[in-house]
Amino acid sequence: MITISLCMIVKNEEKVLARCLDSIKDLMDEIIIVDTGSTDRTKEIASNYTNKVFDFAWIDDFSAARNYAFSKATGDYIYSADADEVLDDENHAKFDILKRNLITDIEIVQMIYGNQLDNGTAYNFDAELRPKLFKRLRTFTWIEPVHEKMRLDPVVFDSDIVITHKPEDLHNSRDYRIFLKEFKEGRRLSKHLHHMYAMELFISGTDDDFLAAEDVFAQSICDETRSQDEIREAACVVAHAARLRGDEAVLLKFSLKDLLIEGSAEMCCELGHYFYDRGDYDEAAMWFYNAMNETEAILTIQAAQEWPQRGYKKCAEKLGVKLEPDS
Repeated sequence: MITISLCMIVKNEEKVLARCLDSIKDLMDEIIIVDTGSTDRTKEIASNYTNKVFDFAWIDDFSAARNYAFSKATGDYIYSADADEVLDDENHAKFDILKRNLITDIEIVQMIYGNQLDNGTAYNFDAELRPKLFKRLRTFTWIEPVHEKMRLDPVVFDSDIVITHKPEDLHNSRDYRIFLKEFKEGRRLSKHLHHMYAMELFISGTDDDFLAAEDVFAQSICDETRSQDEIREAACVVAHAARLRGDEAVLLKFSLKDLLIEGSAEMCCELGHYFYDRGDYDEAAMWFYNAMNETEAILTIQAAQEWPQRGYKKCAEKLGVKLEPDS
């Protein structure tokens, strides 16, 4: 049977850490907890479960902290968990079966990360597969009987184990600060971070968050090395910030560019709100209708569902008529 090292990075998690560890401790052969600067009882609680509690000076880099935690592991596999996760009894049993029967050729096990939408987290799906269990040491293998080549892609197993995400607090303000720090210090946001920043803004950002991010995404629009998807994401953020500032020219400029490419539900909502605020309820209703029925969301599913539904209903109330959207 394989051995598993649990690796966690924590900070001020006294409310949830014991709940997480109690749900998985008996499945783990080693527990490694890296604290990045707690000022509450987190380290005291952690020490009740393991003597492998380490400090790591926080440098606004989650990857650096996780890599440090992984470097302390000695098991065959590493399980990466956050303190606000819980493994219920049914999935604990599934994990136990997995551990007893895992074929060691498998290098990554994905598990279903659940309960996303109930807590306002920055995701569009209530459940999604995520890599959670990693083989600590990888063996590179030659494959093919002739014209042999090295197998570079990892062997991944998609399990049906569900990890329940139960956060006590949202961390979006922390994320926005790190995004802006990367930009201000001249580091280019990767395509992944570019998408996550735009997505988090539309899911949980305040007006101030959008205005602070406007320069970041305005630069992306002018960057010829950015993909069309990134430019469309950036245009949505800039258009929203422009509407907040009352800058009609910028709003219309980027909304029209988006519509020439394909059109997104987010941009249709921007136009719906723009015309609604001007008192043109017929035009606003048309754009909200397009957001619901004619376009797809690129950053948040709310832009194709709840937002235009509310806007469409408000237009109907202003017009004194009963509008019937297709969906």
